[in-house]
Amino acid sequence: MIDEALERTSVTVVFVTYGTKDRKYIDYEIEQSLARGNGLVAVQIHHLKDKDGNTGSPGAIPSQIEKNGFKAYKYTNSEDLSKWIEEAARLAGK
Repeated sequence: MIDEALERTSVTVVFVTYGTKDRKYIDYEIEQSLARGNGLVAVQIHHLKDKDGNTGSPGAIPSQIEKNGFKAYKYTNSEDLSKWIEEAARLAGK
């Protein structure tokens, strides 16, 4: 499923909250993205309210993000997200 979802993509956005780095397939998703030459951007979303008005706890950024020259941000708005995605594409040479 992950391999199919990565087809025809140039940037992978990893949404981060508590426990993300421990998810079963997160390392695979990031490794496959890097193997395809995708840019990466991590976006923390723990501060956003869910349908019940609750927020989560911050999670650790997967180490492969910064280790490969990419960046992590705390979500602010869709315009900033678009800029971060474009930046990740440039960093990947796309």
